[in-house]
Amino acid sequence: MVWHMSATSIIAVCRWQSHSCRLLIYQSFDVKIPIYQVDAFSDKLFSGNPAAVCPLQSWPEDDLLQNIAAENNLSETAFLVSNGTIIEIRWFTPLAEVELCGHATLASACVLFDHLSFPGDTIIFQSMHRGQLTVTKRDSLLELNFPADQPELSLPPEGLIRAMGKNPLEVWKGRTDYLLFYASQEEIEEINPDFTALKSVKARGIMVTAPGYECDFVSRFFAPAVGVNEDPVTGSAHTTLTPFWAHRLNQLSFEAIQLSRRGGFLQCTLSGDRLLIAGRATTYLVGEIYIE
Repeated sequence: MVWHMSATSIIAVCRWQSHSCRLLIYQSFDVKIPIYQVDAFSDKLFSGNPAAVCPLQSWPEDDLLQNIAAENNLSETAFLVSNGTIIEIRWFTPLAEVELCGHATLASACVLFDHLSFPGDTIIFQSMHRGQLTVTKRDSLLELNFPADQPELSLPPEGLIRAMGKNPLEVWKGRTDYLLFYASQEEIEEINPDFTALKSVKARGIMVTAPGYECDFVSRFFAPAVGVNEDPVTGSAHTTLTPFWAHRLNQLSFEAIQLSRRGGFLQCTLSGDRLLIAGRATTYLVGEIYIE
């Protein structure tokens, strides 16, 4: 029995020999894209925030990038293109491209250092919306250098408090996200948003935060508007959280825990208008995406 399809499809040949069937499968594809999946802000598998990383030779159409991110179905997929000594980077959720993503940038640095033999200890990433971002290898930690986002007191947008189901003490607004301040870690743990209602709030995401028992502050991050009900660990949210807590606690360096099911630990330092976010990363898989 023989099936013949297109040049990029499977051709299977089944031959009967000595009362046995041998199935030969041949497969060829026009494009193969490397893919890595990395657990960011964790030193062990199955915790932290998983991100996909796809190094590319050049930029394809945006529709392809979005389709790959949707197929990966992770909170973010990072795409990289080398441009001399600078690495261009873009981030996509399953539904949309985003301006900034911390954990997928950390994952990208892990791939470049651990798998692609990037020379030196500092990588310069060029983003479309937030300028140059660096990641420096410091012993077992990778340190992100991101622009800080100074939030301002705000009135809650329509539907936000009802969707969260719990009244905060204060509402603040950063560049793309709202910050809700609560009194205790227990309140953060108990929050159970109505994601359908929260999706209609005009913001990339909603972060909730309170003082922590075993760290300076805890948080959670919800972003159903971009296809991520709850993000396990959100580096970009800490560009807003850290300036908020710096003014409240009168200090510049913090240990932070994001209280998702997978959990994650971050070390954050405010340095002028920049924020240093340090964490670990662990590779989960290495493979290829086949594009016809």
